[in-house]
Amino acid sequence: AFEQYLGSESGARSTRFAIVAETATAYATLAADQDLLAVAQQQVKSGEETVRLTRKLHDVGLVSGSDVANAQTILAQGKADVESYTTRVAQDRNALELLAGGKIDDALLPSGLAALDTGVANVPAGLSSTVLLDRPDVVEAEHQLKGANANIGAARAAFFPTISLTSLIGVASNALTSLFSGPTTTWSASPSVSLPIFGGANRGNLDYAKAQADYALATYRKAAQTAYKEVADGLARRGTIERQREAQADLVAAAYKSWTVAGARYRQGIDSFLTALVAQRTLYAAQQSAISLTLTDVANRISLYQAIGSDDSL
Repeated sequence: AFEQYLGSESGARSTRFAIVAETATAYATLAADQDLLAVAQQQVKSGEETVRLTRKLHDVGLVSGSDVANAQTILAQGKADVESYTTRVAQDRNALELLAGGKIDDALLPSGLAALDTGVANVPAGLSSTVLLDRPDVVEAEHQLKGANANIGAARAAFFPTISLTSLIGVASNALTSLFSGPTTTWSASPSVSLPIFGGANRGNLDYAKAQADYALATYRKAAQTAYKEVADGLARRGTIERQREAQADLVAAAYKSWTVAGARYRQGIDSFLTALVAQRTLYAAQQSAISLTLTDVANRISLYQAIGSDDSL
């Protein structure tokens, strides 16, 4: 019973880990959607400027009506995205407040992903796998296994009566002597107490306890295998995310330069508006992907801490 109590205590700790990780992930998701909303708002601002310029050029006969229509598509897409991300930000806050169990003050909300990106550390280098022995689900399964094996001992003990082996003067007690006075299938500790030693409920209880121990052992093995798999999956992502983010940052920089040059060439009448349009859309998509990738990075670090599952060893 004590092992079962310790197992339930570890189960409660596992639940706390899950809530902390889920809350941290929800916090990061809110920050990412706020960043996406800011990018969409910037896209609307840029689109309005593009539409204004294109209409001005159209009025003096320098561009066609299709250029004006193309510029309006950029503006319309930005406005639609603003509304979409505004909804997502509101929903993210509702989800966060549900996890927190109450209203969250505005001062506690994230300002963006940048602070989280630097605030959530990577797991330490050279971390031993022995830390997984402290994972709450592994500890819980271990206590359940110990308790199940103890139950086998208790079921076996039920076959043996508790008596006094010696009398007050140190010789065999009447209870000990009387054990062998009845049928071979019954131990009689007294005229009113008998205990079967073959078959019956005791053997069934012993078989049940052994089956429960086998189940507990399988559960413990599964908990250990799950721990290694979750950490391995998290570290596999960790090994590529930095290079992917660097490549994405290069893409954003290149897209911004391309859009700047294409816009300038369009205003000078060198290139068509289509070139500037493609460059602007490419930049917008690259910025969105960069934010999503940063969220993936932060969420990966959070999930790794949950997978390791030891708040005392990190």
